[in-house]
Amino acid sequence: MATEQELSAFLKGVEKRAFKRSVFHVRDDEAALDIVQDSMLKLAQHYGDKPANELPMLFQRILSNSTLDWFRRQKTQKAVFTHFSDLESSADTDGDFDWVETYATNNDEAAASNAESLTERKQTLLSIEKEIQELPARQREAFLMRYWEEMDVAETAAAMGCSEGSVKTHCFRAIQTLSKALKAKGIEL
Repeated sequence: MATEQELSAFLKGVEKRAFKRSVFHVRDDEAALDIVQDSMLKLAQHYGDKPANELPMLFQRILSNSTLDWFRRQKTQKAVFTHFSDLESSADTDGDFDWVETYATNNDEAAASNAESLTERKQTLLSIEKEIQELPARQREAFLMRYWEEMDVAETAAAMGCSEGSVKTHCFRAIQTLSKALKAKGIEL
């Protein structure tokens, strides 16, 4: 059983990544914040008594379902879009993020202080984010869970409600698409 402190520490540790993941999906900062907050509340209310090691998987599944629910509500309300890939960016992606904190690493503090290096890294990451947003919905979801959330194939499959083979296929296609698009822009990873 997770203690209140364990639940609080888990939610604090996952909030920024969950928000960024939601922004990738809904492309609206306010909606993403609502989705993450609702997901955190659902986890605390309905699954707060679960063991601490089960919280990450439960939260990922709740976040995915909350995102899908948001899209269903938007479709019902005659929204402009019906698919993830039809979305247009309506928000400034760097509005609430501290770029220095996000892109500076402990091993590379000297480079982070260099304005030119920081700007170049920011532009590269913005290009990567733009290409991630262009991925088909299931590829983007699998890619973000595997490489952003660092979930293994089985966890990703459980969270997405599909087979492990499907996760591998979605990830492979996402990586191929991203690699091709970024190479075309002169970005080698």
